[in-house]
Amino acid sequence: MPAFAVVWLPTFAVALFQSALSLPRHWRMQTSGFDLGIFEEAVRGYAYLEPPVVTLKGAGFVQLGDHFSPALAVLAPFYRLWPGPETLLVAQSLLFALSTVPVTELAVRWLGRARGVAAGLAYGLSWGLWQASLFDFHEIALAVPLVACATAALARGRWRAAVWWALPLLLVKEDMGLLLAGVGGHVLLAGRRRGLGAATLAAAVLGTLLTVLVLIPAANPTGGYAYGATAALGGGDPVTRLLLPAAKWWTLAALFVPVLLLALRSPLALLTVLPLAARFWSANPAYWSTGWHYSAVLMPVVFVAALDGLRRLPGHAALRFAPAAMLAVAVLAAPRPDLSGPGPDTLTARQVLAAVPDGARVAAANRLAPHLTSRCTVSLFPYLTFPDGAGSTRLSPDDRDPLFRPTAEWAATLDTPDDFPAPADDLTAQQSLPTAGYHPVAHGAGITVWHWEPRR
Repeated sequence: MPAFAVVWLPTFAVALFQSALSLPRHWRMQTSGFDLGIFEEAVRGYAYLEPPVVTLKGAGFVQLGDHFSPALAVLAPFYRLWPGPETLLVAQSLLFALSTVPVTELAVRWLGRARGVAAGLAYGLSWGLWQASLFDFHEIALAVPLVACATAALARGRWRAAVWWALPLLLVKEDMGLLLAGVGGHVLLAGRRRGLGAATLAAAVLGTLLTVLVLIPAANPTGGYAYGATAALGGGDPVTRLLLPAAKWWTLAALFVPVLLLALRSPLALLTVLPLAARFWSANPAYWSTGWHYSAVLMPVVFVAALDGLRRLPGHAALRFAPAAMLAVAVLAAPRPDLSGPGPDTLTARQVLAAVPDGARVAAANRLAPHLTSRCTVSLFPYLTFPDGAGSTRLSPDDRDPLFRPTAEWAATLDTPDDFPAPADDLTAQQSLPTAGYHPVAHGAGITVWHWEPRR
Protein backbone atom coordinates (compact mmCIF):
# COMPACT_ATOMS: atom_id res chain seq x y z
CA MET A 1 0.00 0.00 0.00
CA PRO A 2 1.39 3.47 -0.89
CA ALA A 3 2.64 5.55 2.03
CA PHE A 4 0.06 8.23 1.21
CA ALA A 5 -2.79 5.75 1.65
CA VAL A 6 -1.32 4.37 4.88
CA VAL A 7 -1.37 7.83 6.46
CA TRP A 8 -5.09 8.18 5.71
CA LEU A 9 -6.16 4.84 7.20
CA PRO A 10 -6.79 6.26 10.71
CA THR A 11 -8.63 9.21 9.15
CA PHE A 12 -11.39 7.07 7.67
CA ALA A 13 -11.73 4.98 10.81
CA VAL A 14 -11.93 8.02 13.08
CA ALA A 15 -14.44 9.79 10.82
CA LEU A 16 -16.78 6.81 11.05
CA PHE A 17 -16.26 6.45 14.80
CA GLN A 18 -16.89 10.11 15.60
CA SER A 19 -19.95 10.27 13.33
CA ALA A 20 -21.34 7.13 14.95
CA LEU A 21 -21.04 8.84 18.33
CA SER A 22 -22.67 12.15 17.44
CA LEU A 23 -25.32 11.61 14.75
CA PRO A 24 -27.45 8.94 16.49
CA ARG A 25 -27.49 11.12 19.62
CA HIS A 26 -29.14 13.88 17.63
CA TRP A 27 -31.58 11.52 15.96
CA ARG A 28 -32.58 10.28 19.42
CA MET A 29 -33.10 13.92 20.54
CA GLN A 30 -30.20 13.87 22.98
CA THR A 31 -28.55 17.06 21.69
CA SER A 32 -29.39 20.53 22.98
CA GLY A 33 -29.84 24.14 22.04
CA PHE A 34 -26.86 24.99 24.23
CA ASP A 35 -24.66 24.40 22.27
CA LEU A 36 -25.63 22.70 19.00
CA GLY A 37 -28.55 25.05 18.38
CA ILE A 38 -26.41 28.11 19.13
CA PHE A 39 -23.78 27.18 16.58
CA GLU A 40 -26.34 26.22 13.96
CA GLU A 41 -27.96 29.65 14.27
CA ALA A 42 -24.55 31.31 13.85
CA VAL A 43 -23.54 29.20 10.83
CA ARG A 44 -26.99 29.63 9.33
CA GLY A 45 -26.52 33.39 9.45
CA TYR A 46 -23.19 33.14 7.63
CA ALA A 47 -24.66 30.71 5.10
CA TYR A 48 -27.34 33.20 4.05
CA LEU A 49 -24.93 36.18 4.05
CA GLU A 50 -26.42 37.63 7.22
CA PRO A 51 -24.93 38.44 10.64
CA PRO A 52 -24.44 35.38 12.88
CA VAL A 53 -27.38 36.23 15.13
CA VAL A 54 -28.00 33.68 17.89
CA THR A 55 -31.54 34.20 19.16
CA LEU A 56 -31.04 31.41 21.70
CA LYS A 57 -28.70 33.82 23.51
CA GLY A 58 -31.08 36.78 23.20
CA ALA A 59 -32.91 39.05 20.77
CA GLY A 60 -30.50 40.18 18.06
CA PHE A 61 -27.53 38.68 19.91
CA VAL A 62 -24.54 38.37 17.53
CA GLN A 63 -22.43 35.28 18.21
CA LEU A 64 -19.20 37.29 17.98
CA GLY A 65 -20.25 39.03 21.19
CA ASP A 66 -20.14 35.70 23.01
CA HIS A 67 -17.01 34.02 21.61
CA PHE A 68 -14.86 35.47 18.84
CA SER A 69 -15.26 32.69 16.26
CA PRO A 70 -15.45 34.18 12.75
CA ALA A 71 -13.79 30.98 11.49
CA LEU A 72 -17.24 29.37 11.71
CA ALA A 73 -17.95 31.05 8.39
CA VAL A 74 -15.91 28.37 6.60
CA LEU A 75 -18.76 25.95 7.32
CA ALA A 76 -21.32 28.23 5.65
CA PRO A 77 -21.05 26.81 2.09
CA PHE A 78 -21.58 23.28 3.38
CA TYR A 79 -24.54 24.37 5.49
CA ARG A 80 -26.05 26.14 2.50
CA LEU A 81 -25.93 22.86 0.59
CA TRP A 82 -27.12 20.67 3.47
CA PRO A 83 -28.95 22.88 6.00
CA GLY A 84 -29.41 21.18 9.33
CA PRO A 85 -27.62 20.41 12.58
CA GLU A 86 -26.32 17.14 11.15
CA THR A 87 -24.03 19.15 8.86
CA LEU A 88 -22.25 20.62 11.89
CA LEU A 89 -21.94 17.22 13.58
CA VAL A 90 -20.50 15.61 10.45
CA ALA A 91 -18.15 18.58 9.96
CA GLN A 92 -16.85 18.17 13.50
CA SER A 93 -16.27 14.45 12.95
CA LEU A 94 -14.39 15.11 9.71
CA LEU A 95 -12.26 17.83 11.27
CA PHE A 96 -11.25 15.53 14.12
CA ALA A 97 -10.52 12.81 11.59
CA LEU A 98 -8.43 15.11 9.39
CA SER A 99 -6.32 16.04 12.41
CA THR A 100 -5.01 12.46 12.44
CA VAL A 101 -3.20 13.02 9.12
CA PRO A 102 -0.26 15.12 10.42
CA VAL A 103 0.02 12.96 13.55
CA THR A 104 0.02 9.69 11.60
CA GLU A 105 2.39 11.06 8.95
CA LEU A 106 4.87 12.05 11.66
CA ALA A 107 4.51 8.70 13.40
CA VAL A 108 5.02 6.74 10.15
CA ARG A 109 8.08 8.83 9.35
CA TRP A 110 9.66 8.13 12.74
CA LEU A 111 8.33 4.67 13.67
CA GLY A 112 7.47 2.88 10.45
CA ARG A 113 4.12 2.06 8.90
CA ALA A 114 2.57 -0.38 11.35
CA ARG A 115 3.59 1.47 14.50
CA GLY A 116 2.82 4.81 12.88
CA VAL A 117 -0.73 3.76 12.01
CA ALA A 118 -1.18 2.43 15.56
CA ALA A 119 -0.06 5.76 16.99
CA GLY A 120 -2.38 7.67 14.63
CA LEU A 121 -5.33 5.51 15.62
CA ALA A 122 -4.49 5.92 19.31
CA TYR A 123 -4.65 9.68 18.84
CA GLY A 124 -7.86 9.59 16.79
CA LEU A 125 -9.59 7.48 19.46
CA SER A 126 -8.25 9.58 22.36
CA TRP A 127 -10.72 10.61 25.03
CA GLY A 128 -10.43 14.36 24.45
CA LEU A 129 -11.83 14.00 20.95
CA TRP A 130 -14.67 11.62 21.67
CA GLN A 131 -15.72 13.57 24.76
CA ALA A 132 -16.27 16.55 22.46
CA SER A 133 -18.35 14.45 20.08
CA LEU A 134 -20.53 13.26 22.95
CA PHE A 135 -21.64 16.83 23.60
CA ASP A 136 -22.97 18.53 20.49
CA PHE A 137 -20.78 20.74 18.28
CA HIS A 138 -18.23 23.40 19.23
CA GLU A 139 -16.06 25.84 17.36
CA ILE A 140 -12.90 24.22 18.74
CA ALA A 141 -13.38 21.49 16.12
CA LEU A 142 -11.87 23.98 13.68
CA ALA A 143 -8.83 24.40 15.94
CA VAL A 144 -7.94 20.73 16.37
CA PRO A 145 -6.50 20.10 12.85
CA LEU A 146 -4.68 23.45 12.97
CA VAL A 147 -3.08 22.54 16.30
CA ALA A 148 -2.15 19.08 14.97
CA CYS A 149 -0.47 20.55 11.89
CA ALA A 150 1.32 23.25 13.89
CA THR A 151 2.62 20.84 16.53
CA ALA A 152 3.77 18.30 13.95
CA ALA A 153 5.60 21.08 12.12
CA LEU A 154 7.33 22.10 15.36
CA ALA A 155 8.39 18.50 15.93
CA ARG A 156 10.01 18.45 12.49
CA GLY A 157 11.71 21.81 12.97
CA ARG A 158 9.57 23.55 10.35
CA TRP A 159 9.22 26.77 12.30
CA ARG A 160 7.66 28.98 9.64
CA ALA A 161 5.07 26.34 8.72
CA ALA A 162 4.19 25.88 12.39
CA VAL A 163 3.50 29.59 12.79
CA TRP A 164 1.37 29.76 9.64
CA TRP A 165 -0.72 26.81 10.80
CA ALA A 166 -1.16 28.34 14.27
CA LEU A 167 -2.01 31.95 13.34
CA PRO A 168 -5.63 31.16 12.23
CA LEU A 169 -6.31 29.95 15.77
CA LEU A 170 -6.98 33.59 16.67
CA LEU A 171 -10.09 33.40 14.46
CA VAL A 172 -11.42 30.20 16.05
CA LYS A 173 -11.86 31.33 19.65
CA GLU A 174 -10.39 34.03 21.84
CA ASP A 175 -8.57 31.63 24.19
CA MET A 176 -6.72 29.95 21.32
CA GLY A 177 -4.18 32.75 21.60
CA LEU A 178 -2.73 30.77 24.50
CA LEU A 179 -1.77 27.94 22.17
CA LEU A 180 -0.43 30.40 19.62
CA ALA A 181 1.72 31.91 22.37
CA GLY A 182 3.06 28.43 23.13
CA VAL A 183 4.02 27.96 19.49
CA GLY A 184 5.74 31.35 19.46
CA GLY A 185 7.58 30.56 22.67
CA HIS A 186 8.79 27.24 21.32
CA VAL A 187 10.04 28.83 18.09
CA LEU A 188 11.76 31.54 20.10
CA LEU A 189 13.53 29.18 22.51
CA ALA A 190 14.05 26.01 20.50
CA GLY A 191 13.76 27.09 16.91
CA ARG A 192 16.67 29.50 16.63
CA ARG A 193 14.38 31.98 14.89
CA ARG A 194 14.10 34.61 17.56
CA GLY A 195 12.49 37.20 15.30
CA LEU A 196 9.76 34.81 14.12
CA GLY A 197 9.15 33.52 17.64
CA ALA A 198 8.97 37.01 19.15
CA ALA A 199 6.60 38.17 16.42
CA THR A 200 4.35 35.16 17.00
CA LEU A 201 4.29 35.80 20.74
CA ALA A 202 3.40 39.43 20.11
CA ALA A 203 0.62 38.42 17.71
CA ALA A 204 -0.79 36.02 20.31
CA VAL A 205 -0.80 38.60 23.09
CA LEU A 206 -2.08 41.51 21.01
CA GLY A 207 -4.63 39.37 19.17
CA THR A 208 -6.06 37.98 22.40
CA LEU A 209 -6.24 41.40 24.05
CA LEU A 210 -7.88 42.87 20.95
CA THR A 211 -10.59 40.23 20.83
CA VAL A 212 -11.32 40.16 24.59
CA LEU A 213 -11.10 43.90 25.28
CA VAL A 214 -12.36 45.40 22.01
CA LEU A 215 -13.99 43.09 19.46
CA ILE A 216 -16.16 40.94 21.74
CA PRO A 217 -17.39 43.87 23.87
CA ALA A 218 -18.20 45.80 20.68
CA ALA A 219 -20.50 42.98 19.54
CA ASN A 220 -21.96 42.22 22.98
CA PRO A 221 -25.12 44.12 24.03
CA THR A 222 -23.70 44.59 27.53
CA GLY A 223 -20.45 46.01 26.18
CA GLY A 224 -18.38 43.43 28.06
CA TYR A 225 -16.85 39.97 27.91
CA ALA A 226 -19.17 37.53 29.66
CA TYR A 227 -16.50 34.96 30.54
CA GLY A 228 -14.03 37.36 32.10
CA ALA A 229 -15.66 36.90 35.50
CA THR A 230 -14.55 33.26 35.69
CA ALA A 231 -10.93 34.39 35.68
CA ALA A 232 -11.41 37.01 38.38
CA LEU A 233 -9.09 36.89 41.37
CA GLY A 234 -10.56 34.84 44.18
CA GLY A 235 -9.66 33.83 47.66
CA GLY A 236 -6.68 31.69 48.54
CA ASP A 237 -3.13 31.75 47.30
CA PRO A 238 -2.42 31.29 43.57
CA VAL A 239 -0.76 27.88 43.96
CA THR A 240 -3.78 26.46 45.78
CA ARG A 241 -6.13 27.91 43.22
CA LEU A 242 -4.20 26.35 40.34
CA LEU A 243 -3.64 22.88 41.80
CA LEU A 244 -6.71 22.08 43.88
CA PRO A 245 -9.19 20.36 43.91
CA ALA A 246 -8.39 16.79 42.91
CA ALA A 247 -10.31 17.06 39.61
CA LYS A 248 -7.40 19.06 38.19
CA TRP A 249 -4.93 16.30 39.05
CA TRP A 250 -7.22 13.75 37.45
CA THR A 251 -7.29 15.80 34.24
CA LEU A 252 -3.49 15.99 34.20
CA ALA A 253 -3.26 12.23 34.68
CA ALA A 254 -5.86 11.63 31.96
CA LEU A 255 -3.81 13.73 29.53
CA PHE A 256 -0.40 12.15 30.05
CA VAL A 257 -0.93 8.58 31.33
CA PRO A 258 -2.57 7.30 28.09
CA VAL A 259 0.62 8.23 26.23
CA LEU A 260 2.70 6.40 28.86
CA LEU A 261 4.06 9.72 30.17
CA LEU A 262 6.24 9.90 27.05
CA ALA A 263 4.99 13.41 26.27
CA LEU A 264 6.76 14.68 29.39
CA ARG A 265 10.11 13.86 27.74
CA SER A 266 9.46 16.43 25.01
CA PRO A 267 9.59 20.24 25.28
CA LEU A 268 6.48 20.27 23.09
CA ALA A 269 4.48 19.29 26.18
CA LEU A 270 5.02 22.87 27.40
CA LEU A 271 2.42 23.98 24.85
CA THR A 272 -0.23 22.62 27.22
CA VAL A 273 0.88 24.83 30.13
CA LEU A 274 -0.92 28.07 29.30
CA PRO A 275 -4.27 26.48 28.28
CA LEU A 276 -4.26 24.26 31.38
CA ALA A 277 -3.26 27.14 33.66
CA ALA A 278 -6.15 29.23 32.31
CA ARG A 279 -8.60 26.38 32.88
CA PHE A 280 -7.36 25.58 36.35
CA TRP A 281 -7.30 29.23 37.37
CA SER A 282 -10.94 29.65 36.37
CA ALA A 283 -13.62 29.70 39.04
CA ASN A 284 -15.84 27.47 36.86
CA PRO A 285 -15.44 23.77 37.86
CA ALA A 286 -16.54 22.66 34.38
CA TYR A 287 -13.16 23.72 33.02
CA TRP A 288 -11.21 21.53 35.45
CA SER A 289 -12.59 18.15 34.46
CA THR A 290 -12.13 15.69 31.61
CA GLY A 291 -15.71 16.23 30.45
CA TRP A 292 -17.14 18.39 27.70
CA HIS A 293 -14.90 19.59 24.84
CA TYR A 294 -12.20 21.53 26.65
CA SER A 295 -9.39 19.00 26.21
CA ALA A 296 -9.87 18.31 22.50
CA VAL A 297 -7.32 20.92 21.38
CA LEU A 298 -4.71 19.48 23.75
CA MET A 299 -4.85 15.94 22.38
CA PRO A 300 -2.73 16.58 19.24
CA VAL A 301 -0.14 18.39 21.38
CA VAL A 302 0.08 15.51 23.84
CA PHE A 303 0.37 12.81 21.17
CA VAL A 304 2.91 14.66 19.02
CA ALA A 305 4.91 15.36 22.18
CA ALA A 306 4.71 11.64 23.02
CA LEU A 307 6.09 10.75 19.59
CA ASP A 308 8.89 13.25 20.11
CA GLY A 309 9.53 11.87 23.59
CA LEU A 310 9.59 8.33 22.24
CA ARG A 311 12.15 9.32 19.63
CA ARG A 312 14.36 10.70 22.38
CA LEU A 313 14.42 7.41 24.32
CA PRO A 314 17.62 5.37 24.15
CA GLY A 315 17.27 1.82 22.91
CA HIS A 316 14.48 0.20 20.94
CA ALA A 317 12.36 -1.77 23.42
CA ALA A 318 9.99 1.09 24.16
CA LEU A 319 9.92 2.01 20.48
CA ARG A 320 8.63 -1.44 19.66
CA PHE A 321 5.73 -1.65 22.11
CA ALA A 322 4.70 1.94 22.97
CA PRO A 323 2.38 2.63 19.96
CA ALA A 324 0.51 -0.63 20.49
CA ALA A 325 0.18 0.11 24.21
CA MET A 326 -1.18 3.61 23.52
CA LEU A 327 -3.68 2.16 21.04
CA ALA A 328 -4.79 -0.47 23.55
CA VAL A 329 -5.40 2.20 26.20
CA ALA A 330 -7.38 4.32 23.73
CA VAL A 331 -9.53 1.40 22.56
CA LEU A 332 -10.29 0.27 26.12
CA ALA A 333 -11.28 3.78 27.19
CA ALA A 334 -13.33 4.67 24.11
CA PRO A 335 -17.13 4.35 24.31
CA ARG A 336 -19.00 1.95 22.09
CA PRO A 337 -21.23 3.92 19.70
CA ASP A 338 -24.95 3.47 20.31
CA LEU A 339 -26.33 3.02 16.82
CA SER A 340 -29.94 2.51 17.90
CA GLY A 341 -32.44 4.64 16.03
CA PRO A 342 -35.18 6.89 17.37
CA GLY A 343 -37.81 5.15 19.47
CA PRO A 344 -41.59 5.63 19.33
CA ASP A 345 -41.49 8.61 21.71
CA THR A 346 -38.90 10.36 19.53
CA LEU A 347 -40.99 9.82 16.40
CA THR A 348 -44.03 11.21 18.22
CA ALA A 349 -41.98 14.17 19.41
CA ARG A 350 -41.00 14.98 15.83
CA GLN A 351 -44.65 14.92 14.78
CA VAL A 352 -45.54 17.29 17.60
CA LEU A 353 -42.76 19.73 16.68
CA ALA A 354 -43.93 19.63 13.06
CA ALA A 355 -46.90 21.72 14.23
CA VAL A 356 -44.53 24.70 14.38
CA PRO A 357 -44.54 26.21 10.86
CA ASP A 358 -41.36 27.02 8.95
CA GLY A 359 -40.10 30.54 9.57
CA ALA A 360 -41.94 30.89 12.87
CA ARG A 361 -40.55 32.64 15.93
CA VAL A 362 -40.57 29.96 18.61
CA ALA A 363 -39.32 29.76 22.19
CA ALA A 364 -38.19 26.17 22.68
CA ALA A 365 -36.91 24.11 25.58
CA ASN A 366 -33.18 23.45 25.43
CA ARG A 367 -33.56 19.82 24.32
CA LEU A 368 -36.05 20.72 21.59
CA ALA A 369 -34.23 23.74 20.14
CA PRO A 370 -31.79 21.96 17.76
CA HIS A 371 -34.74 20.27 16.06
CA LEU A 372 -36.16 23.66 15.08
CA THR A 373 -33.14 25.90 14.44
CA SER A 374 -32.75 24.88 10.78
CA ARG A 375 -36.21 26.21 9.85
CA CYS A 376 -37.32 28.66 12.55
CA THR A 377 -36.08 31.62 14.57
CA VAL A 378 -35.54 29.89 17.91
CA SER A 379 -35.11 31.44 21.33
CA LEU A 380 -34.74 29.72 24.69
CA PHE A 381 -37.83 28.90 26.70
CA PRO A 382 -38.72 30.02 29.38
CA TYR A 383 -37.32 33.50 28.67
CA LEU A 384 -39.50 35.31 26.14
CA THR A 385 -41.58 38.43 25.62
CA PHE A 386 -45.26 38.00 24.81
CA PRO A 387 -46.24 39.29 21.36
CA ASP A 388 -48.92 41.74 22.58
CA GLY A 389 -46.47 43.47 24.89
CA ALA A 390 -48.51 42.42 27.91
CA GLY A 391 -45.49 41.12 29.75
CA SER A 392 -42.86 38.45 29.78
CA THR A 393 -41.76 35.37 31.62
CA ARG A 394 -39.29 35.49 34.48
CA LEU A 395 -35.82 36.69 33.67
CA SER A 396 -32.68 34.66 34.09
CA PRO A 397 -30.00 36.21 36.33
CA ASP A 398 -27.83 36.88 33.27
CA ASP A 399 -30.50 38.48 31.10
CA ARG A 400 -32.19 41.15 33.18
CA ASP A 401 -32.42 43.71 30.39
CA PRO A 402 -35.78 43.34 28.55
CA LEU A 403 -33.85 43.93 25.33
CA PHE A 404 -32.53 40.37 25.51
CA ARG A 405 -35.88 38.59 25.63
CA PRO A 406 -37.07 37.65 22.13
CA THR A 407 -40.71 37.78 21.13
CA ALA A 408 -42.22 34.44 20.12
CA GLU A 409 -45.67 33.55 18.80
CA TRP A 410 -44.94 29.86 19.32
CA ALA A 411 -43.56 27.87 22.24
CA ALA A 412 -42.36 24.27 22.50
CA THR A 413 -42.17 23.07 26.09
CA LEU A 414 -41.42 19.91 28.05
CA ASP A 415 -43.99 18.65 30.52
CA THR A 416 -41.09 17.72 32.80
CA PRO A 417 -38.44 20.44 32.40
CA ASP A 418 -34.77 19.57 31.99
CA ASP A 419 -32.20 20.78 34.49
CA PHE A 420 -31.20 23.58 32.12
CA PRO A 421 -31.74 26.46 32.28
CA ALA A 422 -33.99 26.56 35.38
CA PRO A 423 -36.86 24.12 36.04
CA ALA A 424 -38.62 26.54 38.40
CA ASP A 425 -38.59 29.31 35.79
CA ASP A 426 -39.78 26.81 33.18
CA LEU A 427 -42.81 25.75 35.21
CA THR A 428 -43.68 29.37 36.08
CA ALA A 429 -43.49 30.33 32.42
CA GLN A 430 -45.67 27.43 31.32
CA GLN A 431 -48.33 28.43 33.84
CA SER A 432 -48.33 31.97 32.47
CA LEU A 433 -48.74 30.97 28.82
CA PRO A 434 -52.56 30.45 28.80
CA THR A 435 -53.26 33.78 30.47
CA ALA A 436 -50.93 35.48 27.97
CA GLY A 437 -52.97 34.21 25.01
CA TYR A 438 -51.14 30.98 24.13
CA HIS A 439 -53.11 27.79 23.60
CA PRO A 440 -51.84 24.22 23.00
CA VAL A 441 -52.04 23.01 19.42
CA ALA A 442 -50.17 19.69 19.69
CA HIS A 443 -49.11 17.40 22.50
CA GLY A 444 -47.32 14.07 22.79
CA ALA A 445 -44.21 12.35 24.14
CA GLY A 446 -44.05 14.85 26.99
CA ILE A 447 -43.93 17.85 24.62
CA THR A 448 -46.48 20.61 24.12
CA VAL A 449 -46.53 23.10 21.26
CA TRP A 450 -48.29 26.39 22.01
CA HIS A 451 -49.50 29.13 19.64
CA TRP A 452 -50.33 32.71 20.56
CA GLU A 453 -53.36 34.46 19.09
CA PRO A 454 -54.29 38.09 19.75
CA ARG A 455 -57.17 38.66 22.14
CA ARG A 456 -60.43 39.77 20.58
